[in-house]
Amino acid sequence: MIYLYALATLGILISIIANRQKTRKALKTAWNLFIKMLPMLLITLSVVSIVLYFLPDYAIAKYLGTNGLLVGVIIASVIGAVSLLPGFITFPLCGLLLQQGVSFTVLGAFTTSLMMVGVVTYPIEKKYFGIKLTVIRNIAALVIAVIVSFAIGLIYQEVL
Repeated sequence: MIYLYALATLGILISIIANRQKTRKALKTAWNLFIKMLPMLLITLSVVSIVLYFLPDYAIAKYLGTNGLLVGVIIASVIGAVSLLPGFITFPLCGLLLQQGVSFTVLGAFTTSLMMVGVVTYPIEKKYFGIKLTVIRNIAALVIAVIVSFAIGLIYQEVL
């Protein structure tokens, strides 16, 4: 993680050297966007934390991990497709699920469908891309998410 901070700092320093005004403007814009997004991010983080607090560990592992790999992938893909979570919440959540015994294959299905399939964002996509393209994109993304999850399963030897 320290490498990412070092890389970001180096990038900012290079940008400052190249053009101080543009860098200052970009940092100000980024800060303003962060402040505007902060309430939504805090609410999302709070809701996820509360749900994880009240949902017992064994329940999560039961539905995603012990019903068989195919069932777990299907459930995880559906949950991921209809969820709207940012990556900084998704990946720590997957770490917790992994500790509870959920397989890499199922976690792969969850994260890839979460990042690629947009059931929640369907109305916005439909507005800009049209119904046909939105549906095709979401179906293709779901198929790719399942393929990626099984590829992960092959790598971790969870799928024969």
